[in-house]
Amino acid sequence: MKNSLWVIAMIIVLALTAGGCATKGDLAKIESQEMMTRSRADQAAQDAQAAKATADEAKVKADEAANRVENAIKAAEEREKIADEKARIADEKAKIADEKVKRADNVFQRSMRK
Repeated sequence: MKNSLWVIAMIIVLALTAGGCATKGDLAKIESQEMMTRSRADQAAQDAQAAKATADEAKVKADEAANRVENAIKAAEEREKIADEKARIADEKAKIADEKVKRADNVFQRSMRK
């Protein structure tokens, strides 16, 4: 009886061991899942590269826009300096003209007195 129990226990252990092993269907299922995971990872990598390229293009465009703004600011400042200089010159000319008018008035007043 001991022998028969021993044989039954071995058969049960053998059945559990054989049943616990993966079958070809299980292996195929795992391989397909692995392939899907790899394809998803590849797609994610491609999407990341595309996003990086888009970000790089946007950075280049932003840098160009910043350069244009900087140049526009410099040009505006230069035009402002020129306008200030012209206004200063115009003020000086107006002062000179006022002085000439005053002198002419004085001369006229003197000539009228005589």
